[in-house]
Amino acid sequence: MNRRTTVLRRLGRALTACALAAVASLVGVTVTSSAAQADGCYTWGRTLSSGMTGEDVRQLQIRLSGYPGYGAVLALDGAFGPATRSALIRFQQAYGLAADGYAGPATQAKLYELQDDDCTPVNFTYAEWNRCNSTWSGGAVSASSAKFNALVSMWKLQAMRRAMGSAPINISSGFRSYSCNSAVGGASNSRHLYGDGVDLVGVHSFCAFSQQARNHGFTNILGPGYPGHNDHVHLGNTPSRSWSAPSCGI
Repeated sequence: MNRRTTVLRRLGRALTACALAAVASLVGVTVTSSAAQADGCYTWGRTLSSGMTGEDVRQLQIRLSGYPGYGAVLALDGAFGPATRSALIRFQQAYGLAADGYAGPATQAKLYELQDDDCTPVNFTYAEWNRCNSTWSGGAVSASSAKFNALVSMWKLQAMRRAMGSAPINISSGFRSYSCNSAVGGASNSRHLYGDGVDLVGVHSFCAFSQQARNHGFTNILGPGYPGHNDHVHLGNTPSRSWSAPSCGI
């Protein structure tokens, strides 16, 4: 499918969902997603709200993983609790949607607009995240886990990109197998081996990257002032918080 076709289909989905939302507002009913809004990646079949559970909630959480709030990480547990609702409201605010904490047609339409058919966010790709091999194998976790970890981190970066004015964020290094990591002199416990580690360069300053990342679910931030990180910013997801960018006040 070419890019023009993808864009047209995404626009059609968004218009359909927005029309449904408008009708729902006028007549005072709740409208859920329908087959007419089917998406190449994932399609929600109901409006999601607090107290609900299921795979559809987990899929929502993946896409909201970049909106947990300062220093927090959103659990991908399929349970729509207070943290998920708060993350949803931040997402809705970021895109000018009604910040009501309900993932209904308008919110789902925005998510469809933001994701490609392989479920990656529109501004990031598996290809740029993995320049090591085509299989995602040879790292510290299974290939499927490494690829999933990369996907979640891409959604975190998508949120960070939006918060920083939608200017491009460039990835200089993502997933690495042990052999790829050794070839570039990476740390033996590098998060790159897990798929969630990523090195950034781009139009923003390295301090701006380091400071903004604190709001988007990254527990591992290494930037200016940390040995070997004056020419890029490293983000990852360590089990406990590890932030160090002394030159940036972190």
